[in-house]
Amino acid sequence: MANTIFITGTSSGLGRLMAIHFAKNGWNVAATMRTPEKETEFNAFPQIKIFKLDVTQVDTVTVAVDNAIAAFGTIDVIVNNAGIGMYGALELTNDADIEKQFAVNVKGVINVIRAFLPHLRANRAGKIINISSLMGISTALPLGSLYNMSKFALEGLTEGLTFELKPLNIDLHLVEPGGFGSAFGENITFSKSEEIKDYDLITGKVSTVLHAASGAGMKITAQPIVDEIYALASGKSKAFRTVVGKDAKMVVFLRKILPINAFLKILGKKFLS
Repeated sequence: MANTIFITGTSSGLGRLMAIHFAKNGWNVAATMRTPEKETEFNAFPQIKIFKLDVTQVDTVTVAVDNAIAAFGTIDVIVNNAGIGMYGALELTNDADIEKQFAVNVKGVINVIRAFLPHLRANRAGKIINISSLMGISTALPLGSLYNMSKFALEGLTEGLTFELKPLNIDLHLVEPGGFGSAFGENITFSKSEEIKDYDLITGKVSTVLHAASGAGMKITAQPIVDEIYALASGKSKAFRTVVGKDAKMVVFLRKILPINAFLKILGKKFLS
């Protein structure tokens, strides 16, 4: 019998690539997204079933989880991939964006895990893979404090859950990617104010760096991230934390060996010099 994986945030990017990769390797895939009516590419893969889910809406999470279990019988692996990034000076960020950052990246993961726990407990088996970020273990981008906050929280949540879930034979894993080929730098928007101009300089410099990186055409694809997730899901890797990407590994290395003031100074020079 084929194993089954449940993935959030499969409408684009990493989540989409992940769903297709697992399907091509013989897995059943419960692919979730907020607007499944727009999806067409997954129709080519009979192993993929699509479920409507908004991680911030508990009712849709419950329905999607119940329907996925009904469709496949057993869910072996859950990947919490859905996430967003809010950027900009904290003073200029509105309450709604602050709430949304936490609601998607932290509370959304909690909603999915809680919905699955009765199923995983009954089976005394299962894996939960949470997609964190380089910015979950170290700051790496000025003006990303809210995103940092959400991913740091996800790291703490995952660590803490090991004590209560490991005795139930439920494994937890964190995947921490660095940058990879995407339109991230071009699509990012920053909180701004017509009245407060004190943050314009840093916003402009960070924006220039990100747009330059995107304009140069990043050669890094998301496939190595998918490969690491597949290794965890299939049991070939048992690592609790998996850092992916040369940039991420370098930042983590520097963060480990340098005093925090020295590390932040180096990071500041990269973006602000």
